[in-house]
Amino acid sequence: MPVIEIKVPSIAESVTEVTLSQWLKPNGAVIKIDEPICEFESDKATLELPAEVAGTLIHVATEGSDLKIGDVVARIDTDSAAASAAAPVKKEETAVATATPAPTSTPEKKEEAPATTTSSTANYATGTPSPAAEKYLAESGLKPENVSGTGKDGRITKDDALKAIENKPAAPAVSVPAAPAPVKTEAPKAPATPTATPQGTFSRTERRVKMSRMRQTISKRLVSAKNTTAMLTTFNEVDMSAILALREKYQDKFVKKFGVKLGFMSIFAKACAKVLLEMPDVNASIDGTDFIYHDYADISFAISTPTGLVVPPIHNCESLNFADIEKQLKVLADKARSGKLTIEEMQGGTFTITNGGVFGSLMSTPIINEPQSAILGMHATKDRAVVVNGQIVIRPMMYLALSYDHRVIDGSTSVTFLVKVKELLEDPMSLFLDI
Repeated sequence: MPVIEIKVPSIAESVTEVTLSQWLKPNGAVIKIDEPICEFESDKATLELPAEVAGTLIHVATEGSDLKIGDVVARIDTDSAAASAAAPVKKEETAVATATPAPTSTPEKKEEAPATTTSSTANYATGTPSPAAEKYLAESGLKPENVSGTGKDGRITKDDALKAIENKPAAPAVSVPAAPAPVKTEAPKAPATPTATPQGTFSRTERRVKMSRMRQTISKRLVSAKNTTAMLTTFNEVDMSAILALREKYQDKFVKKFGVKLGFMSIFAKACAKVLLEMPDVNASIDGTDFIYHDYADISFAISTPTGLVVPPIHNCESLNFADIEKQLKVLADKARSGKLTIEEMQGGTFTITNGGVFGSLMSTPIINEPQSAILGMHATKDRAVVVNGQIVIRPMMYLALSYDHRVIDGSTSVTFLVKVKELLEDPMSLFLDI
């Protein structure tokens, strides 16, 4: 058959539906085999769909549409002259094909050579809004040339349009002066009744935006955690003086040797991993009527992305050194923010750490990441007056919050866990000495 149907592939056992987030190639483009043609957004990650064959692309589904596994996304015409140009050929054949005039219509003739096709595609995508983005820009009165595209080859995505709308400067209020009263020579009359305030300065606009598939999944999981777990939160505070002094003393040497900075997350991860192995209840999960205990610490790290919060784990944190954790965390964060995390990289985890302090949070109650039984919340470090050895001193303090499933973890266990973590953080040398 000259026309091949491209269907939504099986992504993972738990994924039954995806959203077509954006086309990477325009309708009618000449594509090569294995060239990405669109992006899918599942409830766990964003994935590219490569072309199975070379040919002319025919869009079937629209951006923003929800598709089931096996649904037709596009068709590829492998019989056109343009498709023949996209197919890989030898140098001698290329020279002959270039010399032979194309027997087809003018539009196909423009895409004879692969180099021309690539250039046309790039020129089309750069600064061109997707259909969904074009709709939002038109409704808001923004022009595409005033929006920076972050999609493939500079294409303006729906997220780009929404961010541009949110950051759109408010139009200056236009005052409507009252008509000047006619000049009269007689004595002034009593002042007229004041007119109503012009309503043009008040906004009454609203817009409806479909939730992304990832946001829908996040919503379901958070509600499920609140409704199905006996969640409780315990608090403590930690003096960050020793950690700050450690980083200041060794940061330059650490960066020079390992190529990454020594951050808070690796120190907190090592402290939690050590105590998790000492207190297996906090590292356990529930499966029906069974408890599952883990003799390893796979710690998930909450990473904020433009499309939502993701929590990829780093496996066996108890066996990794500080530099290994920092390197893996940097890779995961970069991939998460660029939408390149794979399904496999999102799976697993026995415990979660989330850091609201990077956004300025002073205290919060994090929600458990099911099926895990506990999550540690870090917060902003602030100078506060505390009592040390009977004296009031100023110390950099951080509030810690441990949310836990009371079905698995008793109150005394949760408090003891947080106290042990606090002690390790206030004496980080004990982590290096493993004592």
